[in-house]
Amino acid sequence: MAYVVLAAVTLAVFWQVSQFGFINLDDPVYVIKNHPIHSGITWESIRWALSTTHAEFWHPLTWISLMLDYQLFGLNAGGYHMTNLIFHIMSAMLLFCLFHRLTGAIGKSTFVAAFFAFHPLHVESVAWIAERKDVLSAFFWMLTLCLYVYYTKNQNIQRYLLVVFSFALGLMSKSSIITLPFVMMLLDYWPLHRFSLEKSYLNFFKRQFREKAIFLLLTFVFVLITVWVQPSVHHFPWPKRMANAVVSFFIYLQKAFFPVDLTVFYPFPESIPAWKVIGALGLLMITTMSALMMRKRHPYFFVGWFWYCITILPFLGIMQVGNHAMADRYTYLSLTGVGIILAWGVPPFFRNNSAKRILRIGVVLFLMMMAFLSWRQCGYWKNDKILFHHALSVTSDNYMAHICLGVALENEGQIQQAIEHCQEAIRIKPAYANSFNCRGSVYYRIGQYEKALQDCRQAIRVQPDYAESYYYAGLTYHQLKKYRLALKSLEKALSLTSDRADFHVAKGNSHFAIKEYQKALDEYDRAIRLKPDYAEAFLNRGMIALVRENRSSGCADLRKSCDLGLCRGLKWARENHYCLSANK
Repeated sequence: MAYVVLAAVTLAVFWQVSQFGFINLDDPVYVIKNHPIHSGITWESIRWALSTTHAEFWHPLTWISLMLDYQLFGLNAGGYHMTNLIFHIMSAMLLFCLFHRLTGAIGKSTFVAAFFAFHPLHVESVAWIAERKDVLSAFFWMLTLCLYVYYTKNQNIQRYLLVVFSFALGLMSKSSIITLPFVMMLLDYWPLHRFSLEKSYLNFFKRQFREKAIFLLLTFVFVLITVWVQPSVHHFPWPKRMANAVVSFFIYLQKAFFPVDLTVFYPFPESIPAWKVIGALGLLMITTMSALMMRKRHPYFFVGWFWYCITILPFLGIMQVGNHAMADRYTYLSLTGVGIILAWGVPPFFRNNSAKRILRIGVVLFLMMMAFLSWRQCGYWKNDKILFHHALSVTSDNYMAHICLGVALENEGQIQQAIEHCQEAIRIKPAYANSFNCRGSVYYRIGQYEKALQDCRQAIRVQPDYAESYYYAGLTYHQLKKYRLALKSLEKALSLTSDRADFHVAKGNSHFAIKEYQKALDEYDRAIRLKPDYAEAFLNRGMIALVRENRSSGCADLRKSCDLGLCRGLKWARENHYCLSANK
């Protein structure tokens, strides 16, 4: 019954995502413009998934899951959203199974699973297609713990290897689940009570080390991989990152109980008051000491607190990734620790029958409130305009929201409003290249090429390795008929990002314009290898073939481009007497 209720309510809360589209923040990097996944599941695409560090991560299983989605749904975003939701529901069910098997407490286990399934902080991981790695790795996290409990009941090599295999799959989904071995140790203390089987602390730790050695080795390897693939540049000085980490630690806890003003991007604060840092450090020390002192009388508090502390640690920004101060998705696994404390810590205060009835009603109302807030938060992810308008309404100086909203407005043709948002982003964050690139792309779209070039140059001055700005500079030079300058900019863009099919097509177009046909063909061929359904590449390659009197090849490419929805090439060919029909 608990499984049915969990699945039904979670489905009701999140079902609306099936009608949502992609958003412009990271979804193009992961799906829309990530051409290798557009091949679906093939040996070549699997090889790419296993070898690439695209998007500055090594998570081959995440890429493979997105390839499978593309094979099933193409670019229908609803399918990707439903896959995320299915993984989320399965993780909630596994979490219930885990604590039910560990403790036999149906009510408390249901609460822990529901707290995970319904919490508004978890909406981001479910509703954002680019966060497939969150829901996929969480599924393997829960599965690994269930298999671990299964192993502890009958400790044989087959069960042990199942646990190791599941953990490895989780790491290949998202390396941040490296904290899982330490959570296993917490469960050994309570509720497995494996500690009591040993005569001394020394024996316990020796046994733990032997048993967890392979998990710790995998953890070490994936830490090295993560450090290797992540960029080494830190956007903020070390003292500021440490201060933000300490304060964010408790802001997450605050939002666990009062999940309001949630947003997709939290700007890094210009300054953090010293009293906040000192207060957070003091509270951290007091709570941690309390958990240690209560570990025998209230082991659930010890386990829940350290579950939260350990699992949130990789996400506090000490080793920083990105410009944000914090992110809702970082609590996806951590809040289970809070759920454990609530599930086992609150009932002792309600001992008589009437008090227990009040508690049951209170728990139902609390979970209903969480489900409603999640449903409402989920609605903000419908599209870019709604999402980033909401971000601007609940935060201040949110330059990323201005940029993303500017892109969304540009795509809808609301040019003046798009420029205003880009300018506001530049005012807030003048040292951020994407702010200038955003405005430059708008100027390019409306034909103000000199202004577009100025913004591209400014973006490059701010960030000399920003491929997108070189790309837009190349497009702009091409429109100004400065083809050699266009080729120089596009060559630089490709030296920074070689797997973008649109970069190759743009470079091919500039070669085409100056009649360097073979070089243009080479670029179109590269684009088609990266994106086999690239209509413009087939169109332009076909036109070159016809110009060079290769009629059969040219007409085949033009028909292919027409099959892909770009038919102007056939009309051009007929007008120039190259081919007479789409069937010839």
